[in-house]
Amino acid sequence: MPRLVLASTSPRRRELLARIGVVPARLAAPDIDERPLPGERPRDYVLRLAIGKAQAVERAEGEVVLAGDTTVAVGRRILEKPVDEADLRRMLGLLSGRRHHCYTAVAAIDTAGTLRTRLSDTIVAFKPLSAAEIDGYVASGEGMGKAGGYAIQGRAEAFVRYLAGSHSGVVGLPVFETRALLTAAGLPLG
Repeated sequence: MPRLVLASTSPRRRELLARIGVVPARLAAPDIDERPLPGERPRDYVLRLAIGKAQAVERAEGEVVLAGDTTVAVGRRILEKPVDEADLRRMLGLLSGRRHHCYTAVAAIDTAGTLRTRLSDTIVAFKPLSAAEIDGYVASGEGMGKAGGYAIQGRAEAFVRYLAGSHSGVVGLPVFETRALLTAAGLPLG
């Protein structure tokens, strides 16, 4: 039976896999350059990173590698993880009262070395944020280390007035797409 290697150390991704009854046999932290290329579109960016992460992990015989990447985009502008509080404030200001896309790409390499990908595109609209709300969120520290500067599974969920797509994709691993990839890769799922 194939064993799953999760190319991530994210506890959120492990929790989302557990929702579909999957526990990785091992975790691996891929080391790739995550900077966007000049002019790179957000969809292409997350697909490139998910594929790069999957390919960066050594796969032993009988192993399936699963990797994912999430980014937030306002138009064609990619909002990476904030580098500091000022950057986080800038991001929240861009998201305030606007729709944006949260893209999560998932890549799987099966036991034969076949690569498959899926892309989740979720539209999220934030309510207009007051300066006090932005200050409070920045002070919470929750947005640091998160694509787009927010965690929808935390306090930022109160900012969401509309969502169309995959909530789990915004968290970091779209469960529907991931299940389909793992099934295609030969992992037995109930």
